[in-house]
Amino acid sequence: MNRRTNQLGLLLGVLIGCVGLISLSACGNQKLTAASQKPIKGEVKTSETPKIVNIINFIRLLEPRDPKITEDVLFQTVVKQVELMNKYDLPGTFMLQYDALLDSRYQNLLKALPRDRFEIGGWLEVPQPLAENAGLKWRGSYPWDSRADVDFTTGYSPEERRKLVDVYMKDFKKIFGYYPKTVGCWYIDAYTLNYLYTKYGIIASCNCKDQIGTDGYTLWGGYWNQAYYPSLHNAYMPAQTQKGQIPVPVFRMLGSDPIRQYDIGIGTGRQGVVTLEPVYPFGGGDANWVNWYFREFVQGEALNYGYVQAGQENSFTWDAMSKGLELQFPLIAQLRDQKKLQIETLAASGAWFKKKYPLTPATSVTVNEDLQGSDKKTVWFNSRFYRLNLLWEKGTLRIRDIHLFDESVASPYWDKKSTAEQCVLLTLPFVDGHYWSSAMKHAGLVFNIERDGQLIAMEGGAPVIKSTIDNQLRVTWPLNTGGDSIKMTIDEKKTFITLTGPGASNLKWSLDLGTAAGVKLPFLKISAQRIDCSFESTNYAVTALQGQFSELNDGNYRISPKDNKILLDFSRKK
Repeated sequence: MNRRTNQLGLLLGVLIGCVGLISLSACGNQKLTAASQKPIKGEVKTSETPKIVNIINFIRLLEPRDPKITEDVLFQTVVKQVELMNKYDLPGTFMLQYDALLDSRYQNLLKALPRDRFEIGGWLEVPQPLAENAGLKWRGSYPWDSRADVDFTTGYSPEERRKLVDVYMKDFKKIFGYYPKTVGCWYIDAYTLNYLYTKYGIIASCNCKDQIGTDGYTLWGGYWNQAYYPSLHNAYMPAQTQKGQIPVPVFRMLGSDPIRQYDIGIGTGRQGVVTLEPVYPFGGGDANWVNWYFREFVQGEALNYGYVQAGQENSFTWDAMSKGLELQFPLIAQLRDQKKLQIETLAASGAWFKKKYPLTPATSVTVNEDLQGSDKKTVWFNSRFYRLNLLWEKGTLRIRDIHLFDESVASPYWDKKSTAEQCVLLTLPFVDGHYWSSAMKHAGLVFNIERDGQLIAMEGGAPVIKSTIDNQLRVTWPLNTGGDSIKMTIDEKKTFITLTGPGASNLKWSLDLGTAAGVKLPFLKISAQRIDCSFESTNYAVTALQGQFSELNDGNYRISPKDNKILLDFSRKK
């Protein structure tokens, strides 16, 4: 949020991003580039599942911390966004913060847009006019203050949240003649989100990508990208049941780099940014990166559907975002015309999601080929029970992340307001390749084999990743051992891993968790068939239905196969 609202924040975000990418030479000499890769044109293979793009631009009235960013500069930014979208016949969603909602310039501009192509939604950060019109005392240092306890609904009591929503929706309807179908923010608490649904009937929302401390708030371990139905008591936690969910899909914003964003800032407590946001020179403002990102987006295996949000809030100004948007929008239009993706408003995507999925579906995000200078490959798997990330590098494989979801875990902001300037939302870690890492040691479950009495990392070739009609993701990784392969079947509750091939019976292998020294781990008890964990006062467990766990000397764990098979159940939380 701080990063997204002034040029100093932009510079800081870029610098932190560069620090996080030094090992990959992504900054400075720009060795990481897609320049030599095939451009997105001609016969590019496309996965068969829908690939959905939402262009979402949200609008603030003012930026009080930078005198050069005047109200007129912000208004002209939106005018330019509209012009560019019209040029390429792109649909999209504009979301209004309350102060901009009351401004006649934005009212007139947005009312003139064709309703069949543009959607007007709400952006629920809290500026001074909204608080005061709801009868609340303004606690900010400026008319819009980005501190989480002032700006987010988490900083207000449930009664105050209702007042804020009622004032926003009343004035929106007075101006536009209807209630918005979608309301977004970097984070909306579950109480407020459910109130927006039950009283005003919103059909979709959106929130920030995963990040650690980037804008004075942290969202970590959630449903990575795409959309999910949140728990009634925790808007960041996917629900497992219809009874326990808010029936409003929450779409993850900003288009994170599936490989690099996760590792940025390890050991620092704050991440930089590598996303589709057009203001970042390594990311959405770089032609090579944008070309690579959309190439992998349309070609990568996406279980059920693929999704990305493009666009930018006006706070960054047209001068900062124009280059990136002028790169992205014609490419998105081209891919649409080639029927490789579809562009929708957030409301259209929300309506489709609600009609198709009564519960949060399993999805995946796949990168088969990284930028030049890196051989990394990755796949993110999400379900209503857990998320899992596989990362290949230099011929080896590591499970970089496993976080579990539990709808019974209430957010600390569910029924009481936060008084802290930072907002922290977390899920339940079983493997955390960021928090459990250091600059010298990256954590994860490594696939090892025993050779000459020593464990060494398995080595292999390029994985083959396919989805199935029964909502499974299947991964085949050929090893450099003469025809052997690691095969994985990942479904919404379990992950099955097996070693097959002519030499499989003679290989001793395991998955070994490695972490940096001194990190606090959640493991209470490691037994053969179960690991009991506790994190943030929540108890949970992972069960081995085949294979077994054992404890290593450093407090980490090993997963050993039985009959060359491992089957892990991530759905039994207690």
